[in-house]
Amino acid sequence: MTLNLCVLTPNRIIWDSEVKEIILSTNSGQIGVLPNHAPIATAVDIGLLRIRLNDQWLTVALMGGFARIGNNDITILGNDAEMSTDIDPQEAQQALEIAEANLSRAEGKRQAIEANLALRRARTRVEAVNAISS
Repeated sequence: MTLNLCVLTPNRIIWDSEVKEIILSTNSGQIGVLPNHAPIATAVDIGLLRIRLNDQWLTVALMGGFARIGNNDITILGNDAEMSTDIDPQEAQQALEIAEANLSRAEGKRQAIEANLALRRARTRVEAVNAISS
C-alpha cells in the first residue's frame, strides 16, 4: 500500500508521486506518516521532509507551510522547498556562514528575528545536503 504525496510551492511542483512513507517536520515536532494514517491538517516547520520509496530515502529541504493528510493522500503547500540533490553543497555552506554572521550583527528585535529565520533556512539546506551522504 502506498501514499500519494504532492509537494507544492508557489513557483513549482517539487514532488507528485506515490511513496511508502514520509517523515515531516511540524511546528509541534516530527511526524511519521504511513498508509491509512489518521486525517490531520498541520503547520509545517522549517526542516527536512524525508520520503521513502521502497528501500530508498530522499530528502527535501522544506521552508515551512501547511500539510493535509487523509485517505492516503498527502498535500504539502510549502513556502519554498528544494530536493537535496538540487542543492549545491558549497553554496549552502557559504549561505550558512553568512546567515550566522548576520545573526551576530543583528541589531534590534526585527533584524534578530529575520536573521534567525534565515539561519534556520540555511541550516536546513546544509542538513539536507548532509543527509545524502549518510
